[in-house]
Amino acid sequence: MDSISPKRNLKIALQNKITRKEAEKAVETLIRWAGDDPEREGLKDTPKRVVSAYEEFFSGYKQSPEDFLSRTFDDVEGYEDIVMLKDISFNSHCEHHMVPITGKVHLAYIPTRKVVGISKLARTVDIFAKRLQTQETMTQQVCKCIHETLETKGVAVYIEAFHQCMTTRGVLKPNVSTITNCFLGDLKTNKDLKRQFLDYIKS
Repeated sequence: MDSISPKRNLKIALQNKITRKEAEKAVETLIRWAGDDPEREGLKDTPKRVVSAYEEFFSGYKQSPEDFLSRTFDDVEGYEDIVMLKDISFNSHCEHHMVPITGKVHLAYIPTRKVVGISKLARTVDIFAKRLQTQETMTQQVCKCIHETLETKGVAVYIEAFHQCMTTRGVLKPNVSTITNCFLGDLKTNKDLKRQFLDYIKS
């Protein structure tokens, strides 16, 4: 599965043609647009710092979640129940306003003949989070990637997050969380398994 769409591949290609100096100049322009002087003492190094921060914020474009999830263990000793990770913290950025999205992911999968190290599941969340995102899209991406790469019997992903595009601008409504979920395979069709997953979140 190609987790990066052709449109995103184009974005990466365009990004690679832009020099670091050009990116820093763009930040200088924004500082001037905001009404300040990029040459004053406190702002002289801000463009460099912003570009360095963006390299970290959006490092997910340069990583493949499939690569991490492909490092599996084949011997599961007949294990056929849910494998679940709770409270995976993440930081992302809204693709509409480029402001932070922060929250937690709960995810589970039912293995077939192979399992993956649990850190690789958390890494998968981080890779998709470190891209410009909507929460709905990220939820689907994480779920489908795990399901298809590991060839699972089922996957569930539940995300609760806070969006600064809502809390620090616009309607200015703090403490409002957004919940999204995605269920595939047995975790979608089997009501008992779905209930088990949701009960684990509450417990």
